[in-house]
Amino acid sequence: MSKNVCMFVWNNFTNDARVLRECTALSEEGYKVDLICIHDPNDEEMKYVEKRNENFNIYRVRRYPVLFSIIQTSYRYCLDYKIAGGISFIIWLFLAYYFPVVILPLTIMGLLILKTKAKTVFVRGSIITRMIIKGRKKKYDLYHSNDLNTLPQGYICSKWRLKRKPLIYDSHEVQTSRTGYDSPIYGKMERFFIKRIDSMIVENHTRAKYNEDLYGFYPNVVHNYPFLESVISNEKVNLHEMLHLPTDEKILLYQGGIQAGRGLEQLIHAVPKFKEGTLVLIGDGRIKPDLVKMVKEMDFQEKVRFIPKVPLSELPRYTRNAYLGFQVLNNTNFNHYSASSNKLFEYMMAEVPVVACDFPEIKRVVEGENTGICIDSHDPKAIADAVNRLLEDRKLRNQLSDNSLKASVIFNWEREKEMFMNVYTKSILSDLETIEPTMSN
Repeated sequence: MSKNVCMFVWNNFTNDARVLRECTALSEEGYKVDLICIHDPNDEEMKYVEKRNENFNIYRVRRYPVLFSIIQTSYRYCLDYKIAGGISFIIWLFLAYYFPVVILPLTIMGLLILKTKAKTVFVRGSIITRMIIKGRKKKYDLYHSNDLNTLPQGYICSKWRLKRKPLIYDSHEVQTSRTGYDSPIYGKMERFFIKRIDSMIVENHTRAKYNEDLYGFYPNVVHNYPFLESVISNEKVNLHEMLHLPTDEKILLYQGGIQAGRGLEQLIHAVPKFKEGTLVLIGDGRIKPDLVKMVKEMDFQEKVRFIPKVPLSELPRYTRNAYLGFQVLNNTNFNHYSASSNKLFEYMMAEVPVVACDFPEIKRVVEGENTGICIDSHDPKAIADAVNRLLEDRKLRNQLSDNSLKASVIFNWEREKEMFMNVYTKSILSDLETIEPTMSN
């Protein structure tokens, strides 16, 4: 008999490789998976409901409540069109005069929400509420929360009921030490919920040990490895033609989020020291405008190019153009220090050697399999020295590329998904009244 799974993730589910792999694995094994995520009102093509395969459905909840959207649209309209704003103000005065008990409180509430930090709390709270409502509409056998920001939803849906259901907490990041999670409330929140889950998954053993020191148990480890099938095809996007580069120009590639702490400022500062090649950054993120400005001020527009993020299914076709790839996280928090991010293995699948930070999990793979060069990612000169070494020593570069192809047979989802499915097997079979957080082998 198939089992129904409700999974939560706090994004639009357009480029979440890990969640895609997990949902696909479950659906292929006969689980009926409903993924609840968030709709992007700025993307007109994004659907509220998608069916990926017979067993895998995606449901996106509204980001903003209907009333909030109306208030926000009206407010912007009044600012943009003064005549319409004047007419709207007259109508508001009329309504406020005859219905003050209703209109005035609504106006004050609307302005507070629009113009203060209450907006963030209100929007997030409404998203959480809609996720919970959606998660309670069907009879599910198991709930799965990706990261701390969906753990309350999973807890309420799985435990606030007569017959409680198993809850898996899949922590993609170190929630108590990551960018944007500096408040101690996140640590207290995780500590509260982690006593009430049935199983936990983390990305690697460094993070599992950290969790053991913090909470007293060693969670399951499911590494962030990509699908092996991406290495089968040699199909490429013609990136040289797209960027108007000479066919023999060496592409030095960074792919991933353009976010703080990724070492991208240091990477750009290293560009003048590169003996050849063009730095290409594929992705979007909060600091991208700042980096574009930096490149312009340094007059490096010809040596640094930006490409918007591309769909996950298309990304390998871009990656294969690279002479080398970068994974140069900065040690701004334990989350970065302990990372073994997806892009490291995406480069590997595309046979692209890496210039990488010397953090434990990344160094273990890169130096252990001899697929690249580890450096001090905070030092632009160290980055440039490694790049120039690979530019000058083509034989070394090709050897690292060959090693990457060999390593891809080890570091792939087809092997790792067995560990993931074991977590589900244990959770389904365990007695909910006596279950303890399951341990990895």
